[in-house]
Amino acid sequence: MKAWQHADDLAVAIYAASREFPKAETYGLTQQLRRAAVSVPSNIAEGCARESRAEYLRFCDIARGSLSEARYQLHLALRLGYLRDSSYRELDQRADVVARSLHGLMEAVRGEL
Repeated sequence: MKAWQHADDLAVAIYAASREFPKAETYGLTQQLRRAAVSVPSNIAEGCARESRAEYLRFCDIARGSLSEARYQLHLALRLGYLRDSSYRELDQRADVVARSLHGLMEAVRGEL
């Protein structure tokens, strides 16, 4: 499933980028960002395992919310100087791909209802 794969790739990229965050942020922004990033593919996977399409959509919607949270946290990391502009742009582009593929997945699931 492309949406899950793109989300998984984004989570791995966020983990790599956040290794450079200040140690003082270990239990702050670093942890928040990583949790939000991991939540996206996790919720897609959990929704896929559910018995109904309505539940699948609900988990996809939660994944979409987590993606929005991660995107804000990336923006904040840029403003705080924890991410270089080039790293931010690359991660934001990946997040765009996830958002588009997640939207497509949700539309496909809606079509099956």
